[in-house]
Amino acid sequence: MEVKKGYKKTEVGDIPSDWDVRKFEEVMDGFSSGQTPYRAIKEYYRGDIPWITSGELNYNIITDTIEKITVDAVKRTHLKVIPKGTFLFAITGLEAAGTRGSCAITGINATTNQSCMALYPKKDKLITSYLYHYYVRYGNELAFKYCQGTKQQSYTGGIAKTLPIILPPTIKEQTAIATALSDADALINSLEKLIAKKRNIKQGAMQELLKPKKGWVVKTLKEVARFRRGSFPQPYGLDKWYDDITGFPFIQVFDVDDNMMLKSETKWRISKEAQDMSVFVPKGTIILTIQGSIGRIAITQYDAYIDRTLLIFESFVIPFDKYFFMITIYLLFEYEKQNAPGGIIKTITKEALSRFTISYPPIGEQHDIGAILWNMAMEVTQLELKLDKAKRVKQGMMQNLLTGKIRLV
Repeated sequence: MEVKKGYKKTEVGDIPSDWDVRKFEEVMDGFSSGQTPYRAIKEYYRGDIPWITSGELNYNIITDTIEKITVDAVKRTHLKVIPKGTFLFAITGLEAAGTRGSCAITGINATTNQSCMALYPKKDKLITSYLYHYYVRYGNELAFKYCQGTKQQSYTGGIAKTLPIILPPTIKEQTAIATALSDADALINSLEKLIAKKRNIKQGAMQELLKPKKGWVVKTLKEVARFRRGSFPQPYGLDKWYDDITGFPFIQVFDVDDNMMLKSETKWRISKEAQDMSVFVPKGTIILTIQGSIGRIAITQYDAYIDRTLLIFESFVIPFDKYFFMITIYLLFEYEKQNAPGGIIKTITKEALSRFTISYPPIGEQHDIGAILWNMAMEVTQLELKLDKAKRVKQGMMQNLLTGKIRLV
């Protein structure tokens, strides 16, 4: 294929003519991995020296560790204390998606186990922050291509030295790229912390505002609402049931987010033939997942047909505020899931749901509580949308900055 002017073809794709591809060993002063102190000597794990395992490499700066070891453990195991600011990546268990490509930078002086490898860049060739962002982008692909093993995929020290890295011509440009990507990470981290804080506030508010009080009524769900399951022609998967062009939205479990919202578009749209054997609901209907990821609840933002794995609340026997009802059911399922055998419920029947009890105040108080909690839920949802956008922007930045498509000089 023709290469764009000003670029050259390499094993890792087209890059600017003044960029280069080097092996890790060409731009590193050294490589090291750790060890696991003898587990039978429990005293080894009662110290205060941080000891990092590969499970703690989570595209992060490590400022604390799950386990800490003693000075004696360090000496007896011949461990090296790795300085703050060192790049680490996982070298064993790379067949697992959660470990493959995982890496971190140490925010403290620490030791590691044998599943972590520390890299020490040559200061005039490579900066650690650029190495980190490069590996965040390419680590998964490198592991697929270069690691060895049958049951357990791993890097050896020899393989790690031969891994390729794309390099801008100057440390100044590396620094500019790393700074831009670090700024994007800082925004993402701040949003994640804010979302966690808002979720905790919302959870506390829900538990307090929905706690039964004097004058509240307690009834079974069957006594306050009329509901039924959705439907879909069987068997699933036949081409005649689907129509991506002129078909109608068809809501399944995975179309309902865990934040009491529907996805903006359903994964599937169904044909006229399937519609005739499915259940239609208008915009504004409350639906609840009862199979798979149960307890997800939402109000439909568009007309749609509903799958048999969801329950449709068609009407209320008594006056009910929709938002108060939704959040009450959401909390009810959170309680049921936490107290179920093994902590997991994969399916719940319409009959079992009928026996659930619900506490509620007069309709005016329902409106007030529903409005407060719904506004809090929507605030979290808006932050989650902002976080999702920030992550997508970061992905685009990595793709453009780490291949030289956009230059920061």
